[in-house]
Amino acid sequence: MSIYVGNLSYDVTEQDLNTAFAEYGTIKKVSLPTDRETGRKRGFAFVEMSNDAEEAKAIDELEGAEWMGRTLKVNKAKPRENRGGGGNRW
Repeated sequence: MSIYVGNLSYDVTEQDLNTAFAEYGTIKKVSLPTDRETGRKRGFAFVEMSNDAEEAKAIDELEGAEWMGRTLKVNKAKPRENRGGGGNRW
């Protein structure tokens, strides 16, 4: 299971996320996606913790919380949808 963290400040760093989520357990991985073209952070992240109980506690505690001037959107990450290949756009 992975946690989706949305509505993040564009100034947030992986270290900021590690610090915030460490309160709820052991963090295995933090992913902070950036835009392919601009390199700018996209305003969301994925956090993977060592077990489901820790992830559930983090979700319960952080959903709707105010952090870095933003109201967080925190929930269980959904599998990435296959939107098909690039293809012809007319």
